Amino acid sequence: MSKAPQMGGYLARDRGRQPEALTPAYKTSLKRSPQAALLSFPSTLSEETGPVFGHGIIGAQDNDLIHNFAAPGASAIGPRIIVHGRVSDEMGRPVKYALLEVWQANAGGRYRHAKEGYLAPLDPNFGGCGRVMTGEDGTYEFRTIQPGPYPWPNGANDWRPAHIHFSLFGDGFAQRLITQMYFEGDPHIALCPIANTLASDALAALVAPLDMRRTLPMDARAYRFDIVLRGRRQSFFENRPEGM
Repeated sequence: MSKAPQMGGYLARDRGRQPEALTPAYKTSLKRSPQAALLSFPSTLSEETGPVFGHGIIGAQDNDLIHNFAAPGASAIGPRIIVHGRVSDEMGRPVKYALLEVWQANAGGRYRHAKEGYLAPLDPNFGGCGRVMTGEDGTYEFRTIQPGPYPWPNGANDWRPAHIHFSLFGDGFAQRLITQMYFEGDPHIALCPIANTLASDALAALVAPLDMRRTLPMDARAYRFDIVLRGRRQSFFENRPEGM
């Protein structure tokens, strides 16, 4: 019996699309940025083959942030939205069965966190977190409310744009990604010191456009957010490496 072909390693990360580690306008980067040159190491077997998640870990309402923390018969306060998209690698192949975890502020811009410093009201029916897995074609979808912007102690009057945090594991730890999704038309994006660390094309990839085709009439608007993870080289076919 022949063994299944082994997949090749991951492509090198495209550092050109990443922001500079030291960006003084984003004051936290002064302490968080590396003090020495970065080192490059080949990925390990565990980074390329794990983790593996099963659909059994997803609860019935994990992908419904409107109701998954709400009392029976209640729902979260705020504009209802659907967020959907496709997760693929940089070669365009779908990343199936990838775990996406999301968290966000409520409609008033406040997180449910013990050390939250913004005194906007808490919504007793909104927990602010959920998770979903991609399907065979790499697509995902979840329901939530549109978060509000909030002030943060970076400058005298800095505000974060409305955003949703995403954590993805992909096919392996080598594809691990934590990112944020912004909303089309938000004027705070152009004023945000964090968003302004990105080149214009990279920032555009983090702004989800309104998708009226997926809107539920009299219920929820929809935004599309496609995500591209690091690509994996395919196995060798005869004398030609596929996907390179």
